[in-house]
Amino acid sequence: MDAMQRRTLGNSGITAGALGFGCWAIGGEWQDADGRPLGWGKVDDDESVAAIHRALDLGITFFDTADAYGAGHSERVLGRALRGRRDDVVIATKWGNVCDERTRTLLGSDGTPAYARRALTASLRRLGTDHVDMYQLHLSDAPLERALELRETCEELVREGLIRGYAWSTDDPERAAFFAEGAHCVAVQHAANVLEDAPEMFALCAERNLASINRSPLAMGLLAGRRDRPGTRGEAGDIRAVPPQWLRWFGPGGVPAPEWAARVEAVRDILTSDGRTLAQGALAWLWARSPLAVPIPGFRSVAQAEENAGALAYGPLGDERMQEIAALLAV
Repeated sequence: MDAMQRRTLGNSGITAGALGFGCWAIGGEWQDADGRPLGWGKVDDDESVAAIHRALDLGITFFDTADAYGAGHSERVLGRALRGRRDDVVIATKWGNVCDERTRTLLGSDGTPAYARRALTASLRRLGTDHVDMYQLHLSDAPLERALELRETCEELVREGLIRGYAWSTDDPERAAFFAEGAHCVAVQHAANVLEDAPEMFALCAERNLASINRSPLAMGLLAGRRDRPGTRGEAGDIRAVPPQWLRWFGPGGVPAPEWAARVEAVRDILTSDGRTLAQGALAWLWARSPLAVPIPGFRSVAQAEENAGALAYGPLGDERMQEIAALLAV
Protein backbone atom coordinates (compact mmCIF):
# COMPACT_ATOMS: atom_id res chain seq x y z
CA MET A 1 0.00 0.00 0.00
CA ASP A 2 1.61 3.28 -1.12
CA ALA A 3 1.71 6.54 0.81
CA MET A 4 -1.43 7.89 -0.87
CA GLN A 5 -3.37 4.97 0.48
CA ARG A 6 -2.27 5.37 4.10
CA ARG A 7 -3.36 7.73 6.84
CA THR A 8 -1.99 8.51 10.28
CA LEU A 9 -4.67 9.44 12.80
CA GLY A 10 -3.56 12.78 14.20
CA ASN A 11 -0.35 12.61 16.21
CA SER A 12 -1.16 9.17 17.58
CA GLY A 13 1.06 7.08 15.38
CA ILE A 14 -2.01 4.95 14.56
CA THR A 15 -1.94 4.19 10.84
CA ALA A 16 -4.76 2.91 8.68
CA GLY A 17 -5.73 2.74 5.04
CA ALA A 18 -7.15 5.78 3.26
CA LEU A 19 -10.44 3.91 2.92
CA GLY A 20 -12.40 2.68 5.91
CA PHE A 21 -15.62 0.70 6.06
CA GLY A 22 -18.65 1.97 7.96
CA CYS A 23 -20.57 -0.67 9.88
CA TRP A 24 -23.96 0.99 10.41
CA ALA A 25 -25.73 -1.12 7.76
CA ILE A 26 -24.47 -4.49 9.03
CA GLY A 27 -26.13 -3.79 12.38
CA GLY A 28 -29.42 -4.77 10.80
CA GLU A 29 -32.81 -3.53 11.86
CA TRP A 30 -33.35 -1.28 14.88
CA GLN A 31 -35.80 1.48 15.66
CA ASP A 32 -36.57 4.57 17.69
CA ALA A 33 -39.08 4.64 20.54
CA ASP A 34 -41.89 5.38 18.05
CA GLY A 35 -41.05 2.38 15.89
CA ARG A 36 -39.44 4.32 13.04
CA PRO A 37 -36.54 2.44 11.42
CA LEU A 38 -32.96 3.47 12.20
CA GLY A 39 -31.20 0.67 10.34
CA TRP A 40 -30.84 -0.24 6.69
CA GLY A 41 -33.13 -3.27 6.65
CA LYS A 42 -32.51 -6.96 7.12
CA VAL A 43 -29.00 -8.34 6.97
CA ASP A 44 -27.34 -11.73 6.65
CA ASP A 45 -24.69 -11.92 9.36
CA ASP A 46 -22.73 -14.60 7.52
CA GLU A 47 -22.59 -12.36 4.44
CA SER A 48 -21.50 -9.44 6.61
CA VAL A 49 -18.66 -11.50 8.08
CA ALA A 50 -17.64 -12.69 4.61
CA ALA A 51 -17.65 -9.08 3.39
CA ILE A 52 -15.38 -8.00 6.25
CA HIS A 53 -13.02 -10.88 5.52
CA ARG A 54 -12.96 -9.90 1.84
CA ALA A 55 -12.25 -6.28 2.82
CA LEU A 56 -9.30 -7.44 4.90
CA ASP A 57 -7.98 -9.41 1.93
CA LEU A 58 -8.22 -6.22 -0.18
CA GLY A 59 -6.24 -4.11 2.28
CA ILE A 60 -9.00 -2.43 4.30
CA THR A 61 -7.77 -1.91 7.86
CA PHE A 62 -10.14 0.71 9.35
CA PHE A 63 -13.63 -0.23 10.55
CA ASP A 64 -16.03 2.30 12.06
CA THR A 65 -19.01 1.18 14.12
CA ALA A 66 -21.10 2.38 17.08
CA ASP A 67 -22.80 0.81 20.06
CA ALA A 68 -26.13 2.10 18.71
CA TYR A 69 -25.94 0.40 15.31
CA GLY A 70 -28.40 -2.45 15.56
CA ALA A 71 -28.43 -1.75 19.31
CA GLY A 72 -25.04 -3.44 19.64
CA HIS A 73 -25.41 -5.97 16.83
CA SER A 74 -22.94 -4.26 14.51
CA GLU A 75 -20.22 -4.46 17.16
CA ARG A 76 -20.97 -8.14 17.73
CA VAL A 77 -20.74 -8.96 14.02
CA LEU A 78 -17.54 -6.95 13.61
CA GLY A 79 -16.00 -8.63 16.66
CA ARG A 80 -16.90 -12.04 15.26
CA ALA A 81 -15.37 -11.21 11.87
CA LEU A 82 -12.13 -9.86 13.36
CA ARG A 83 -11.53 -12.73 15.74
CA GLY A 84 -7.86 -13.65 15.41
CA ARG A 85 -7.19 -10.55 13.27
CA ARG A 86 -7.40 -7.81 15.92
CA ASP A 87 -3.80 -6.69 15.51
CA ASP A 88 -4.33 -6.17 11.77
CA VAL A 89 -7.00 -3.49 12.08
CA VAL A 90 -7.99 -0.15 13.54
CA ILE A 91 -11.39 -0.22 15.28
CA ALA A 92 -13.41 2.92 15.89
CA THR A 93 -16.68 2.91 17.78
CA LYS A 94 -18.98 5.50 19.34
CA TRP A 95 -20.96 6.16 22.50
CA GLY A 96 -23.69 8.44 23.79
CA ASN A 97 -26.89 6.74 22.66
CA VAL A 98 -28.75 4.36 24.96
CA CYS A 99 -30.38 1.29 23.42
CA ASP A 100 -32.28 -1.78 24.54
CA GLU A 101 -30.44 -4.70 22.94
CA ARG A 102 -33.35 -7.07 23.47
CA THR A 103 -35.90 -4.97 21.57
CA ARG A 104 -33.29 -3.22 19.38
CA THR A 105 -34.76 0.13 20.33
CA LEU A 106 -33.10 3.50 20.83
CA LEU A 107 -34.23 4.75 24.23
CA GLY A 108 -32.45 8.10 24.42
CA SER A 109 -29.01 9.47 25.12
CA ASP A 110 -26.60 9.83 28.02
CA GLY A 111 -23.75 12.33 27.84
CA THR A 112 -22.31 11.76 31.30
CA PRO A 113 -18.71 10.68 31.91
CA ALA A 114 -19.94 7.71 33.94
CA TYR A 115 -21.97 6.46 31.00
CA ALA A 116 -18.99 6.84 28.66
CA ARG A 117 -17.14 4.32 30.81
CA ARG A 118 -20.07 1.92 31.06
CA ALA A 119 -20.66 2.12 27.32
CA LEU A 120 -17.01 1.42 26.59
CA THR A 121 -17.01 -1.65 28.83
CA ALA A 122 -20.03 -3.00 26.92
CA SER A 123 -18.48 -2.18 23.53
CA LEU A 124 -15.23 -3.95 24.41
CA ARG A 125 -17.20 -7.03 25.38
CA ARG A 126 -19.22 -7.06 22.16
CA LEU A 127 -16.15 -6.41 20.01
CA GLY A 128 -14.11 -9.06 21.81
CA THR A 129 -11.14 -6.78 22.40
CA ASP A 130 -9.36 -5.13 25.32
CA HIS A 131 -9.08 -1.72 23.70
CA VAL A 132 -10.60 0.53 21.03
CA ASP A 133 -8.32 2.48 18.73
CA MET A 134 -10.63 5.48 18.39
CA TYR A 135 -13.58 6.25 20.68
CA GLN A 136 -16.05 8.79 19.35
CA LEU A 137 -18.72 10.91 20.98
CA HIS A 138 -21.90 10.16 19.04
CA LEU A 139 -23.95 13.12 20.35
CA SER A 140 -23.35 15.70 17.64
CA ASP A 141 -24.83 18.64 19.55
CA ALA A 142 -23.68 17.92 23.10
CA PRO A 143 -23.06 21.19 25.01
CA LEU A 144 -19.46 22.35 25.25
CA GLU A 145 -19.47 22.41 29.06
CA ARG A 146 -20.32 18.70 29.05
CA ALA A 147 -17.82 18.08 26.26
CA LEU A 148 -15.01 19.29 28.50
CA GLU A 149 -15.83 16.58 31.03
CA LEU A 150 -16.05 13.98 28.29
CA ARG A 151 -12.76 15.05 26.76
CA GLU A 152 -11.09 14.67 30.14
CA THR A 153 -12.73 11.26 30.56
CA CYS A 154 -11.32 10.20 27.20
CA GLU A 155 -7.86 11.29 28.30
CA GLU A 156 -8.26 9.10 31.39
CA LEU A 157 -9.31 6.16 29.20
CA VAL A 158 -6.19 6.67 27.08
CA ARG A 159 -3.99 6.62 30.19
CA GLU A 160 -5.68 3.41 31.30
CA GLY A 161 -4.99 1.75 27.94
CA LEU A 162 -8.68 1.22 27.13
CA ILE A 163 -8.61 3.52 24.09
CA ARG A 164 -5.73 4.83 21.97
CA GLY A 165 -7.37 8.06 20.78
CA TYR A 166 -10.73 9.76 20.51
CA ALA A 167 -12.85 12.01 18.32
CA TRP A 168 -16.22 13.71 18.06
CA SER A 169 -18.75 12.71 15.42
CA THR A 170 -20.20 16.13 14.67
CA ASP A 171 -20.75 18.53 11.80
CA ASP A 172 -20.13 21.59 13.98
CA PRO A 173 -16.59 23.00 13.54
CA GLU A 174 -16.71 24.73 16.93
CA ARG A 175 -17.39 21.48 18.74
CA ALA A 176 -14.81 19.61 16.71
CA ALA A 177 -12.18 22.28 17.45
CA PHE A 178 -13.00 22.10 21.16
CA PHE A 179 -12.39 18.35 21.29
CA ALA A 180 -9.24 18.83 19.22
CA GLU A 181 -7.69 20.69 22.16
CA GLY A 182 -7.28 17.32 23.85
CA ALA A 183 -3.84 15.75 23.59
CA HIS A 184 -5.15 12.45 22.22
CA CYS A 185 -7.90 13.72 19.94
CA VAL A 186 -6.95 12.19 16.59
CA ALA A 187 -9.82 12.90 14.19
CA VAL A 188 -13.19 14.41 13.45
CA GLN A 189 -15.97 12.34 11.95
CA HIS A 190 -18.16 14.54 9.77
CA ALA A 191 -20.50 14.33 6.80
CA ALA A 192 -18.90 14.98 3.42
CA ASN A 193 -19.45 13.89 -0.15
CA VAL A 194 -19.27 15.28 -3.67
CA LEU A 195 -22.84 16.62 -3.36
CA GLU A 196 -22.26 18.37 -0.03
CA ASP A 197 -18.78 19.69 0.66
CA ALA A 198 -17.54 20.45 4.19
CA PRO A 199 -14.92 23.19 3.69
CA GLU A 200 -14.78 24.31 7.33
CA MET A 201 -14.25 20.78 8.57
CA PHE A 202 -11.59 19.98 5.99
CA ALA A 203 -9.80 23.22 6.91
CA LEU A 204 -9.98 22.42 10.62
CA CYS A 205 -8.52 18.94 10.06
CA ALA A 206 -5.67 20.42 8.05
CA GLU A 207 -4.99 23.10 10.68
CA ARG A 208 -5.03 20.67 13.61
CA ASN A 209 -3.57 17.63 11.79
CA LEU A 210 -6.67 15.53 12.40
CA ALA A 211 -7.89 12.64 10.30
CA SER A 212 -11.06 13.59 8.44
CA ILE A 213 -13.37 10.59 8.80
CA ASN A 214 -16.02 11.10 6.13
CA ARG A 215 -19.48 9.94 7.06
CA SER A 216 -22.04 9.44 4.22
CA PRO A 217 -19.40 9.50 1.45
CA LEU A 218 -21.90 7.90 -0.93
CA ALA A 219 -24.89 9.93 0.32
CA MET A 220 -26.37 6.77 1.84
CA GLY A 221 -26.42 5.00 -1.51
CA LEU A 222 -27.48 7.88 -3.75
CA LEU A 223 -23.94 8.00 -5.14
CA ALA A 224 -23.87 4.27 -5.77
CA GLY A 225 -26.81 3.79 -8.14
CA ARG A 226 -26.72 3.02 -11.84
CA ARG A 227 -28.32 5.35 -14.37
CA ASP A 228 -30.55 2.55 -15.71
CA ARG A 229 -31.50 1.46 -12.19
CA PRO A 230 -31.76 4.50 -9.91
CA GLY A 231 -33.98 2.39 -7.68
CA THR A 232 -35.62 3.00 -4.35
CA ARG A 233 -34.72 2.13 -0.81
CA GLY A 234 -38.21 1.10 0.21
CA GLU A 235 -37.43 -2.08 2.13
CA ALA A 236 -39.14 -2.49 5.48
CA GLY A 237 -36.81 -1.54 8.29
CA ASP A 238 -34.73 0.78 6.07
CA ILE A 239 -34.32 4.32 7.41
CA ARG A 240 -34.29 5.63 3.82
CA ALA A 241 -37.85 4.37 3.28
CA VAL A 242 -39.18 6.55 6.10
CA PRO A 243 -36.55 9.28 6.05
CA PRO A 244 -36.22 11.52 9.10
CA GLN A 245 -36.02 15.27 8.56
CA TRP A 246 -32.22 15.34 8.36
CA LEU A 247 -32.12 12.75 5.58
CA ARG A 248 -32.78 15.01 2.61
CA TRP A 249 -31.49 12.74 -0.18
CA PHE A 250 -34.59 10.53 -0.22
CA GLY A 251 -38.34 10.98 -0.14
CA PRO A 252 -41.02 8.63 1.22
CA GLY A 253 -40.54 5.07 0.08
CA GLY A 254 -36.82 5.59 -0.40
CA VAL A 255 -37.22 7.31 -3.78
CA PRO A 256 -34.27 9.63 -4.50
CA ALA A 257 -35.27 13.28 -4.06
CA PRO A 258 -35.43 14.81 -7.58
CA GLU A 259 -33.15 17.76 -6.86
CA TRP A 260 -30.43 15.50 -5.46
CA ALA A 261 -30.84 12.90 -8.19
CA ALA A 262 -30.34 15.71 -10.73
CA ARG A 263 -27.06 16.70 -9.06
CA VAL A 264 -25.85 13.12 -9.28
CA GLU A 265 -26.65 13.02 -12.98
CA ALA A 266 -24.80 16.30 -13.52
CA VAL A 267 -21.52 14.79 -12.36
CA ARG A 268 -22.02 11.11 -13.16
CA ASP A 269 -19.96 11.07 -16.35
CA ILE A 270 -17.00 12.75 -14.67
CA LEU A 271 -17.11 10.49 -11.62
CA THR A 272 -17.29 7.39 -13.81
CA SER A 273 -14.42 8.46 -16.05
CA ASP A 274 -11.30 6.33 -16.37
CA GLY A 275 -13.24 3.14 -15.68
CA ARG A 276 -14.50 3.94 -12.19
CA THR A 277 -17.97 3.08 -10.98
CA LEU A 278 -20.06 5.95 -9.62
CA ALA A 279 -19.26 4.93 -6.04
CA GLN A 280 -15.54 4.69 -6.79
CA GLY A 281 -15.62 8.15 -8.35
CA ALA A 282 -17.34 9.59 -5.30
CA LEU A 283 -14.63 8.14 -3.06
CA ALA A 284 -11.96 9.47 -5.42
CA TRP A 285 -13.45 12.97 -5.08
CA LEU A 286 -12.97 12.84 -1.29
CA TRP A 287 -9.34 11.76 -1.57
CA ALA A 288 -8.71 14.62 -3.97
CA ARG A 289 -10.54 16.99 -1.64
CA SER A 290 -8.21 16.33 1.30
CA PRO A 291 -5.07 14.25 1.88
CA LEU A 292 -6.46 13.61 5.38
CA ALA A 293 -9.76 12.14 4.15
CA VAL A 294 -10.80 8.65 5.23
CA PRO A 295 -14.21 7.95 3.67
CA ILE A 296 -16.18 5.18 5.38
CA PRO A 297 -18.79 3.83 2.93
CA GLY A 298 -21.24 1.29 4.27
CA PHE A 299 -21.61 -2.25 2.97
CA ARG A 300 -23.85 -5.28 3.33
CA SER A 301 -22.35 -7.73 0.85
CA VAL A 302 -19.10 -9.08 -0.50
CA ALA A 303 -19.85 -7.40 -3.84
CA GLN A 304 -20.18 -3.99 -2.20
CA ALA A 305 -16.97 -4.54 -0.26
CA GLU A 306 -15.13 -5.40 -3.47
CA GLU A 307 -16.48 -2.39 -5.36
CA ASN A 308 -15.64 0.07 -2.58
CA ALA A 309 -12.16 -1.35 -2.03
CA GLY A 310 -11.61 -1.26 -5.78
CA ALA A 311 -11.55 2.54 -5.61
CA LEU A 312 -8.07 2.38 -4.09
CA ALA A 313 -6.58 1.16 -7.36
CA TYR A 314 -7.66 4.38 -9.11
CA GLY A 315 -6.63 6.87 -6.43
CA PRO A 316 -7.90 10.47 -6.21
CA LEU A 317 -9.48 12.43 -9.05
CA GLY A 318 -7.20 14.81 -10.93
CA ASP A 319 -7.36 18.58 -10.56
CA GLU A 320 -9.10 19.06 -13.89
CA ARG A 321 -11.89 16.65 -12.96
CA MET A 322 -12.30 18.37 -9.60
CA GLN A 323 -12.62 21.76 -11.29
CA GLU A 324 -15.21 20.42 -13.74
CA ILE A 325 -17.30 19.02 -10.89
CA ALA A 326 -17.08 22.26 -8.91
CA ALA A 327 -18.29 24.23 -11.92
CA LEU A 328 -21.21 21.89 -12.58
CA LEU A 329 -22.42 21.86 -8.99
CA ALA A 330 -22.04 25.61 -8.55
CA VAL A 331 -24.90 26.20 -10.98
